[in-house]
Amino acid sequence: MEKRKKPRRVIPRKLFKIGEVMRYTGLSRQTIHNYTMLGLLTEDERTQSGHRLYGEEVFERIERIKELRATKTLKEIIQILKQPEEQGA
Repeated sequence: MEKRKKPRRVIPRKLFKIGEVMRYTGLSRQTIHNYTMLGLLTEDERTQSGHRLYGEEVFERIERIKELRATKTLKEIIQILKQPEEQGA
């Protein structure tokens, strides 16, 4: 008797609107926008009306930026985060 394979379930990715990112991180809309424009954060998608949507990884990235902000300038942070992961400070 042949075993039937169950169809794989596709779990949808959770995307967060900028207001949700603000609520969970304490950052202002302008700061999130600035970080996005500087390349520190990357939006995953946009809604049909043009609103930015961020993936779950944005929260780890923001925590890393917050840690670095304690001792580094934004210019230094951009350089650090542009480096490959194994070289990042």
